[in-house]
Amino acid sequence: MIADMGGHDEKTGDIINTVPVDALEPQRESFDEKISVEDVARQLNATPEEVLAAREHSRTLSLEQSRAAAESIIAQHGLDPNFSAGAIERLGAFISNPNIFEDPDSYAREITKVKVEVALLTMNSPYPEVRAVVDAHDDTSMPVSTIRSWVIGLVFVVLIAFINQLFSVRQPAINIRAELVQLLAYPVGKAAEKWLPDVGFTLFGIRHSLNPGPFNKKEHMLISIMATVGKTLPSSRYIIFTQWMDKYFGQKYAKSFAYQILLAVSTNMMGFGLAGICRRFLVYPAFCLWPKSLVTIALNASLHNETNHPVSGPFKKIYSMSRYRFFVVAFACMFVWYWIPNYLFEALSLFNWIAWIAPQSFTLTAITGLHKGLGFNPLTTFDWNVVTHVFDPLIVPFRVTFNTFVGALFGGLTIVGLYWTNSHNTAYLPINSNAMYTHSGGSYNVSKILDHRGWLNETAYQAYSPVYLAASSITMYYYFFALYTATLSYAFIYHRHDMGLGFKSLLRSFQKGSTTQEFTDVHARLMTKYPEVPEWWFAILNLIAIALGVGAVAGWPTETSVGVVFFGILLAVIFVVPTGIIYATTGVEVEFNVIAEFIGGAWQPGNALAMNFFKCFGYVTTAHALDFANDLKLAHYMKIPPRHTFAAQTVAVVISSFVSTAVMNFQMDRIKDLCEANQSSKFTCPGVNTYFTAAVLFGSLGARKVFGSGGIYTVLLSAFPVGFILPFLFYAFQRKYPRTHWVSKVHPVMLLYGGVQWSPYHIGYIWPAVIPGWLSMVYLRQRYVGFWSKYNYVLSAAWSAAIAIAAVVVFFAVSYNGYQVNWWGNASEKGCEAKTCTRLKLPTGEYFGPRTGTYA
Repeated sequence: MIADMGGHDEKTGDIINTVPVDALEPQRESFDEKISVEDVARQLNATPEEVLAAREHSRTLSLEQSRAAAESIIAQHGLDPNFSAGAIERLGAFISNPNIFEDPDSYAREITKVKVEVALLTMNSPYPEVRAVVDAHDDTSMPVSTIRSWVIGLVFVVLIAFINQLFSVRQPAINIRAELVQLLAYPVGKAAEKWLPDVGFTLFGIRHSLNPGPFNKKEHMLISIMATVGKTLPSSRYIIFTQWMDKYFGQKYAKSFAYQILLAVSTNMMGFGLAGICRRFLVYPAFCLWPKSLVTIALNASLHNETNHPVSGPFKKIYSMSRYRFFVVAFACMFVWYWIPNYLFEALSLFNWIAWIAPQSFTLTAITGLHKGLGFNPLTTFDWNVVTHVFDPLIVPFRVTFNTFVGALFGGLTIVGLYWTNSHNTAYLPINSNAMYTHSGGSYNVSKILDHRGWLNETAYQAYSPVYLAASSITMYYYFFALYTATLSYAFIYHRHDMGLGFKSLLRSFQKGSTTQEFTDVHARLMTKYPEVPEWWFAILNLIAIALGVGAVAGWPTETSVGVVFFGILLAVIFVVPTGIIYATTGVEVEFNVIAEFIGGAWQPGNALAMNFFKCFGYVTTAHALDFANDLKLAHYMKIPPRHTFAAQTVAVVISSFVSTAVMNFQMDRIKDLCEANQSSKFTCPGVNTYFTAAVLFGSLGARKVFGSGGIYTVLLSAFPVGFILPFLFYAFQRKYPRTHWVSKVHPVMLLYGGVQWSPYHIGYIWPAVIPGWLSMVYLRQRYVGFWSKYNYVLSAAWSAAIAIAAVVVFFAVSYNGYQVNWWGNASEKGCEAKTCTRLKLPTGEYFGPRTGTYA
């Protein structure tokens, strides 16, 4: 390693930096050509230590090697939105200047800078956020799949599946993520290291002991990977909720636990198998960052790395607090604060101060209201759980945060335009709602149009009413339709070469002795030391999942063909790579549930359950595949042997399916007023309500009746070509202007993604992320990259973990037992924020739209 960077721990493989910040100054003075390390670090968005290491490596590079490396970097990252635009321009200028290669002595300074930059981008990850938390070396001697890691991991699988399923129907939902498991598993692992005896057995020549030595970071991460499988809840829960509960379809055979578990294991296992097959597209390539995984790794590093380097930061100070201590302080502060906006003073969670000025004013509450309005409020919340509802601004790139906000802003303006012009009779309905309505403005009672099978009764439908949607739902669906085609065209335009490389690698994987030689970044090179998981292992999981799914559909009176399983899988295969690329590069998952609903409803109109099954095996299989791919990337970053990861995920997915299904039964049997609007613990089921709305809209009525010729919302189909064309337009603009131009920061998919964040949520859940996102990803990262690298992801992990634990404590200690704090701060809403208001009123006995019996 680098001599002036410190020693190298032979046991762990970690770099031990014994050089304090001040001691680096003499070395910086001797830098080639007197180039300032700080200036270079600032320009390259790197820490001084990274620049010093790159300098040492750059001395081994020839001019021709530097040119070849620069050409390769530009070819790989020329269209990569996460890659430094400045680096592309600097390397491009270097390659295109023939004088440098004809007279290198006259350009010694320029060549030195380029060599350092090339070295930085090739010897380590080319992305600062990855370099901040992921080691560029590996210790193959570390035990990973140990008895203690399996026991601890499976216990957390049970806990996290229980808690996430319980709070999945809350608004806003509370999810326990990997960082909480990292936090809680650490003391358990250290206790096992201290107290368990070194006894065990030998199997296949490998000794397995209760205590194989120090509890290490790879064991810790394997535990986290198992537990994060538990957070991926079975998609079938929505089918069961809407089938079982009387307020929805009321189909009582859905109470069968065997039926429920077949669906749960099938959909979860299908997602895992698909993720494994697609790992050459979504895991091995360096451009697939998976930003959310970096938080987990940051916390792991803060717990296991005892080195502590002081860093310069804001206010011209040096910060020497260790990552672990910083985590503890941040965690404690957020744990205490969570109680205030979520129990003691709930008005601070959605700070509806503008609507309080005139609560009876419909216009004021419709525009600014945070409960039933559009949320246009400059100060919306003091609750970090609300700030991070869509995404964590400390994790995703700022351009993702800002593009999403701009898209949501456009979506809000669209809603205002629809509502105040009474387009599609929206002014007779609430302005922001995900419910369905009749032509008299009342809630739609789906039981009036269904027969005993749950299918559409056309005669009853003609005597009742078409389904009408609020302006927010119309806007949401339009942006959804555009988002899907934009995702496909964007993935093709910007990542066609990457996908080609993935297909090439996949084909080679079927050859004997194949490797992942197509992927050349440092982490892919290090992972070649471990045996790969054969493709047929994942294929077997998929076959088992198909068999279980067919058994569930055919074994109970679902009135559905088993073809929904196979056609759903086909849809998943089409979308998994494009949506996975978006997720891996932005940290935002494009959910294509609506297109699955659209296709499923058109394929078998009138049968809501068939459409739900199609969506379950199409969209949700892909969603689970992406979650599992994220875990595979975690293992890739941490250098965990792929076969250990495969075994851990396979076992965990089965256990989590059983636990989630059991908790779901508890919810429907024991929680009073579940899914009702005023449920005391906020278990109002926004996701289930949206799912049911879609089931009726696309399934019972069918996409043709709603969006086809003569349908009420046919105009929304124009979104498909609009979305497809949009990435081409931005691509043309971005090719015209340099990478440093603001046009290059526009992400068409994220713009459209912002537009779907309505109904029942609003811009008040997105705007609060903009300011902390800018402070973290722009201000601190550019000015104090060392400070940002050390603390940013640890802060995100600490706050997320604190919220998860505090939410569980609040629910079981006080809310579940009926303890309430009754005062104005917990009952502050009045007027149109406490009841549903509309802009226009119908005369008694009147209704809008086509006359009864003449519906499409």
